[in-house]
Amino acid sequence: MAKSKEMAQSANVSWAKVFASWQALTKALFDDYHPELHYMRGPGPKWREKYGAEIDGASPAVTRALMAGLRP
Repeated sequence: MAKSKEMAQSANVSWAKVFASWQALTKALFDDYHPELHYMRGPGPKWREKYGAEIDGASPAVTRALMAGLRP
């Protein structure tokens, strides 16, 4: 009796592994989220209105720091 219970538990574990593998495979094959398609190319006009005067004439390092939201 105990042996059949152990076999049933191991079968359940095996099916759980198969199911988890199937889920991972289907997610990998049919995942339609591609963040690179939504990549922002840089600050827009509103940002330039707010920070444009600060970066005029600044060195490239200061400009990068300001664009990254850091203060030099």
